[in-house]
Amino acid sequence: MDASILLIAILTAISTSLLGVFLVIRKISMMTDAISHTVLLGIVFGFMLVGNLNSPILILMATLMGVFTTYLIELLVKSKKTTEDAATGVVFPLLFSIAVIIISLGFRSVHLDVDAVLLGNLEFAIFDQLVVFGYNIGPKSLYIMAFVALLNLVFIIVFYKELKIVNFDAALATVVGISPIFIHYALMFLVSLTSVAAFNAVGSILVIAMTVGPAATALLFTKDLKKTLLMAVIVGVANSIVGYFAALYFDVVISGSIATVTLITFLLTLLLNKRNGIIYKLVKRSRQKRDYSILTLLVHIENHEAEISKYQIGDIGFEKMFESNFNKEKYIKLAVAENYLKITNNYLILTDKGKEKITENLRENFG
Repeated sequence: MDASILLIAILTAISTSLLGVFLVIRKISMMTDAISHTVLLGIVFGFMLVGNLNSPILILMATLMGVFTTYLIELLVKSKKTTEDAATGVVFPLLFSIAVIIISLGFRSVHLDVDAVLLGNLEFAIFDQLVVFGYNIGPKSLYIMAFVALLNLVFIIVFYKELKIVNFDAALATVVGISPIFIHYALMFLVSLTSVAAFNAVGSILVIAMTVGPAATALLFTKDLKKTLLMAVIVGVANSIVGYFAALYFDVVISGSIATVTLITFLLTLLLNKRNGIIYKLVKRSRQKRDYSILTLLVHIENHEAEISKYQIGDIGFEKMFESNFNKEKYIKLAVAENYLKITNNYLILTDKGKEKITENLRENFG
């Protein structure tokens, strides 16, 4: 166990989840997928320019390539000849493939590992140390991700109002003097920078999972933007911690473990959360159907009280008073169990609680 590896994962989760909320809200979350792949071409161009894998020029070129990817996708969308998802599916495979071809043909002897870009090498991040005045002060990725996390947080705090207006009503933003284009490309620049900073350690697959997963999970709990941002960070950090220790326990790749935990967390939330989870909705719908059927029975008995008092349960006359497809035995038992009805000498009688139930329903529906 190495605390610095866990810290890198946590800082990456914070960086990506903050931006991911705005991407998911705007329904461009897969832009992260495109950018996290096409930045490889920027790295290749940067290396061709300076010939040094440790040069900051590579980060700059990769970031600009991410912004260029966004521009190309929007250019195709604005042509009105294709949709955004189709444009994304065309642009990023093209740029990523060009990068792979260039690496395969011209840089076979250089350590530009395509697999590492996709899967990351989080376990080996501790071996790439930052040396200051001859002293090792920790993994480079730790300080890089700390800087990126702080940068993203400051950007969101400073431009929170602008981001909120642009994300929910771009037309209003233009009217009040906010430039949607500036905010959009500033956000895309940070997404590109975050992807570049993160994929060397965690790989592009985990960058996508960390960007989209926590944000999508948070939005299942709340629609309030501030709460969503906070919830996304909490979920992202929790996924990183659980995924890290799960990887240690099962002796598997950390990046893959965190991505798997992220998916499991989203699916469990989708199924079980009390706000709008699938299972919760099914249970609620079943309960509503049950309550409605019991209420229908009570109203029916009240409307036919004189007739019902003539027939014991099971008599032909009693049976004819109910529709053939109505499961009266089931709902009579439920109504009796909840003290809405009582059975006296095999006759059905409304209790005071049952009458109150009918009155409450009339008041709710008809005032």
